[in-house]
Amino acid sequence: MNSIDIVRITLKNLLRRKTRTLLTVMGVIIGTASIVIMISIGIGMNEGFKQEISRMGSLNTINVRSPETGMYYGNYEEGNARGNTKKMRDLDDTAAADFSRISGVDSVIPFIETHGKIKIGKYIGYIQLQGIDPKYMDKLGLKVSEGRLLESEDKTSVVFGFGVNNNLYNPKAMNRYGWGGGNPEVNLINDKIMLSLDMSYGEEFYYGEEINRKKPLTYKINGVGVLEEGSYEYYNSAFIDITQFKKIVKDFNRGKNQNDNSMDYRNIKGYSRIIVKVKDIKDVQKIQKQIKDMGFYADSLTDILESMQKTTSSIRIVLGAIGAVSLLVASIGITNTMVMSIYERTREIGIMKVIGSSLSDIKKMFLFEAATIGLLGGIVGLLLSYALSFGLNKAGFALMGFFGPGGEGSKTSIIPLWLAGCSMLFTTIIGLVSGFYPARRAMNLSALEAIRRE
Repeated sequence: MNSIDIVRITLKNLLRRKTRTLLTVMGVIIGTASIVIMISIGIGMNEGFKQEISRMGSLNTINVRSPETGMYYGNYEEGNARGNTKKMRDLDDTAAADFSRISGVDSVIPFIETHGKIKIGKYIGYIQLQGIDPKYMDKLGLKVSEGRLLESEDKTSVVFGFGVNNNLYNPKAMNRYGWGGGNPEVNLINDKIMLSLDMSYGEEFYYGEEINRKKPLTYKINGVGVLEEGSYEYYNSAFIDITQFKKIVKDFNRGKNQNDNSMDYRNIKGYSRIIVKVKDIKDVQKIQKQIKDMGFYADSLTDILESMQKTTSSIRIVLGAIGAVSLLVASIGITNTMVMSIYERTREIGIMKVIGSSLSDIKKMFLFEAATIGLLGGIVGLLLSYALSFGLNKAGFALMGFFGPGGEGSKTSIIPLWLAGCSMLFTTIIGLVSGFYPARRAMNLSALEAIRRE
């Protein structure tokens, strides 16, 4: 028999017992849909975690902190817990040069960070000041909703985080239950803005009573841009040229009469933080370990992501196992259908042997029949999976509390192309494996006994 004959006979046999074939295919459909949907929910959980964490910052960046800020962020205790008694190095230009020589590093961005206060008209607010070389701002992947990013000629210009407006308040409207004054009607780009590193700046009134304080040192700054919503890492930040910022910090440290009531790190030697941007997210953990071994405090958002993924790994395993059991049951159904087919076609198999059909042809016929059932079930099962995935994503807001993080653009179920392709291949292989035993049994039938039996 040639290939066309095998295909023709296979289709004829499948259509001969339509109900049984349909029920067998339905088993494969349910098994395929089960395993695809379960795996897609696990993929959706992972992507949801990545999306949530990426809102806090880039997953391709490593934060290297100074000894002072390293202790503040908890790395000091982590180092002691590991028995690390190695003296931690300061962040300076030498350290930045060392990081840039590490294989896989895309860019090295130094920062000087401290707290400050700004005053716009009657409103004041706390901000996180970020001293940065303007040429590195585009490396952070930041975009503005208004204005522009810093440029090399900017000295007292500032780019604000999108949440700065929300933290402004009117101190004169304060009472014992909080502060009021309504939503601040200010423009961070056009209005006059004053900056001070003194945390008492603007607090002449507190609970309605005037307090005598020393006049703080202030600087006039002008806003040139506001970051677009989504850069949560810099929600309440203000970016300023690092050279100019060093002068402001130096002036403040020289002013012994300042009302220095803040808990920050103005006396850091070198830099407060250096961001190391990695080319490939897969190398983040490896490079982070190299930086720690060099004597620095380092952390990244991938630490949080890995922790979340480990926490939910058991859920993903259970989901995959449920789908696998469904497909196993379907494979047993294919085997049962093919064995029953042998009993019904014993005489036909005997005649095929008598007229000269080879054992190989008979084997191919049964294997092709089983593979066809698996393939048909896989195709329809995949289509059903896409329909169920669409429904889950539409109703996902109600399921996010169980299946993972929710948010704008989040999906409960994601079926990538590789999963669709693998499901088709897997069900076809399941069909072939399930048909192997019936094919062997058909090959071993005696032609004379088969004809005599019916």
